[in-house]
Amino acid sequence: MSDPILVQRDGAIVTIVLNNPEKRNALTKPAWQKLGDVMVELSKDDDLRCIILRGAGEEAFAAGADISEFPTERSSAAEAKAYGDIVTYTVKAIEECVHPTIALIKGACTGGGLEIACACDMRIVGESARFGVPINRLGHTLAYPELDAILRLVSPAVMLELLLEGRVVDAEFALRVGLINRIVEDWEVEEEVRVTADRIAKGAPLAARLHKKMVSRLKQPAPLTQAERDEAFSTCDSEDYQNGYRAFMAKKPPTFNAR
Repeated sequence: MSDPILVQRDGAIVTIVLNNPEKRNALTKPAWQKLGDVMVELSKDDDLRCIILRGAGEEAFAAGADISEFPTERSSAAEAKAYGDIVTYTVKAIEECVHPTIALIKGACTGGGLEIACACDMRIVGESARFGVPINRLGHTLAYPELDAILRLVSPAVMLELLLEGRVVDAEFALRVGLINRIVEDWEVEEEVRVTADRIAKGAPLAARLHKKMVSRLKQPAPLTQAERDEAFSTCDSEDYQNGYRAFMAKKPPTFNAR
């Protein structure tokens, strides 16, 4: 059996491929675990600037969990919880990765695939992309952390529409409700994601990582502490800041070293 999670590196940009095209890139329990482990390790790599997540082939980003495993891996509440703990770990690893993440989406992006995509910072899709959580057909529910990954992008009304109807929606609907960032023609999506990743990679990595942290923090209801407010200025003590504003004044491209 081929590796269900492929990691391809090109300089400061890594592409993670969900690799099960025969089943529209559905994830088995080991694949969920490996994806989480890969994200945790990549988050420690200070030389990275951006991570792209995509599905193998042209038909799907990911159709979610591999349902053929359910009789052996999710046949009871206890088994489902153990399985769900791994899914939660992986979604959290994507969300908390220090590096910017982009989901490159073609075709089906449903169930657990949608959770993975929503855990990324950005979602760029081809016009044929489709989205949904048709879990009502299984008599199963999403766990709270899985719901949360999607709810941070759409309203509760839209979330319930997807869950209660089990409807799979098109890219235009997804853009209208805030589920994705942009749509391009199918043949353009790979180039669009690569150009976007290159723009991110050319930016100051310390600033990108802190912006991710700050945006995530602002979603929490607790008031900001003074230390958190002060952290917003911490990049001004970095070499990257010195290099950045000097290059700007000299009208030259900046060089950033994450220091």
